[in-house]
Amino acid sequence: MNPAPTPFALPHFWADLKSPDFARIDAAATIAVLPVAAIEQHGPHLPLSVDTDLVNGVIAHCLPHLNNVPVLFLPTQSIGRSIEHIAFPGTLTLGAATLIQSWVDLGECVARTGIKKLVLLNAHGGNVSTLDIVGRELRARFGLTVLMVNTFSLPLPAEVKQLFGPDEERFGVHGGDVETSMMLALHPHKVDMGLAQNFHSSSQDRAQSYAILGNGSSAKLAWAAQDLHAAGAAGNAAAATAEKGLAVLQASGQALARLLHEVQQLAALG
Repeated sequence: MNPAPTPFALPHFWADLKSPDFARIDAAATIAVLPVAAIEQHGPHLPLSVDTDLVNGVIAHCLPHLNNVPVLFLPTQSIGRSIEHIAFPGTLTLGAATLIQSWVDLGECVARTGIKKLVLLNAHGGNVSTLDIVGRELRARFGLTVLMVNTFSLPLPAEVKQLFGPDEERFGVHGGDVETSMMLALHPHKVDMGLAQNFHSSSQDRAQSYAILGNGSSAKLAWAAQDLHAAGAAGNAAAATAEKGLAVLQASGQALARLLHEVQQLAALG
């Protein structure tokens, strides 16, 4: 019978461990989190780093609420699948096959340590379909219990949602009030509010004109960013404030911590 690992202060970031430390962690109890994001245009007022900055910001606001949950955050994967933004200079994107292989490879590395639970923490909508494939590959090939989590889908309390309203929640999907507010709270020097505007999305027009096609659930348009607005953004960025952004970050960080507490209690799949 193998002796129990010697307890030690587990850091929250994978890269902060030394290689011999992995022999000392309680792998069966540890949760690995792989943050994935993007480097892509977010309209004229925001930097390419938005999705990467936001996932890192949510993690930072999660840490104070983790208590004793053993979580290891792997290095954030900054470049994702951003083909819908390639009409705009500066956008970086990888092919779906490349991403699937690289994220599966990272999951295999996690599995080799004996860790059984992996959370794929995503901050970019364009990564969702790729992550679905990755999650099932990792489950089937390496026996990992994998959860796909989007930062933009974490539950927010009503008082935070009310800061933006239902139209912004539904249509402000890229560089709008929410993301601009979060960036103002995290990195205000990166935001040019002089170029922020109400980027009216074509999705709003479809919602008014088509009962089924525009209802947001029955049909999914394979859009490119310029299809929503010529500036490559969607939502009322002009209404953004740092105070609203901080409220979202705090609520999202708390929600992520609660989720990780639940993942800790979840029995690993056999």
